[in-house]
Amino acid sequence: MESSTARMTRVCLQLQVKPERIQEYKIAHAAVWPDMLEALRDSGWHNYSIFLRPDGLLTLYFETPSLDQALSRMAATEVNSRWAVAMNGLFLDQAGASPDTGFVHLVEIFNLEDQLAALPDNR
Repeated sequence: MESSTARMTRVCLQLQVKPERIQEYKIAHAAVWPDMLEALRDSGWHNYSIFLRPDGLLTLYFETPSLDQALSRMAATEVNSRWAVAMNGLFLDQAGASPDTGFVHLVEIFNLEDQLAALPDNR
């Protein structure tokens, strides 16, 4: 498990659920398997949320000390393999990639807390 003092990196990813599979995706995420939840936590995924637009666009947000380590640790778990099978076929534009690798990584360009902390005298 990660140290609570480690510097967290904010991560934002996007995926597109096929419109005809949105309800199936929502049902799967209403009660994620306990071993999947624990694997995410133990792999360094913190403050993880998924947001869904009505057309199926997903925005995933989490904080982690290392994106590469969080992804590789999850990829090494047995439950992640089972989850990938369960999620297979739900996403557009995967070109053969799994949901773990077929996402778009968005670059953070603004964070309120970071900019406030950088103000002179930390107003």
